[in-house]
Amino acid sequence: LKAYLSMNQIEEMGKYLDHLEEDLDSIDIAIRTGNTSVNAILSSKISIAQKQMINVNCKATVPPDLKITDVHLCAIIGNLLDNAIEACEKVSVEKRFIRVYIGLFKQQLYISVTNATESSRRKKLTELITSKKGEHGLGLKRVDNLVSEYDGFVNRKNEPGVFATEIMLPL
Repeated sequence: LKAYLSMNQIEEMGKYLDHLEEDLDSIDIAIRTGNTSVNAILSSKISIAQKQMINVNCKATVPPDLKITDVHLCAIIGNLLDNAIEACEKVSVEKRFIRVYIGLFKQQLYISVTNATESSRRKKLTELITSKKGEHGLGLKRVDNLVSEYDGFVNRKNEPGVFATEIMLPL
């Protein structure tokens, strides 16, 4: 939107907002976390996952006062769920799953996303490179940078058939 605005492309900005509004209207905001932005990103990504026949289990509670901005928190959650959905799409339908847990743990915001993966062997984290072309594949790095910016902690686990990311963010 800022790019359209900076180039004074108001008509394109309007089209983009109309398209976004159509997408959001088709999403049922069924997730209630206590944070409107997190409700929206979770509901959107879960809706996308379910359309891909991915079994999703989500439990999320977000405290009202956070150091992290809603934009950064949603960027982290969105990237994790995009990666989880992409991984599940490569797995047979009956094995597809995503588990999301967000809540308080030891006075910190704890985020956990676990998903099915096609990998039948344990991979080194340096092997987790995207198969996408172009400007894609920066999601994990973006997540790591945002978590670091807030003095948080990231832990990734990769076992055969399962990938998990855990994040702790100070309140």
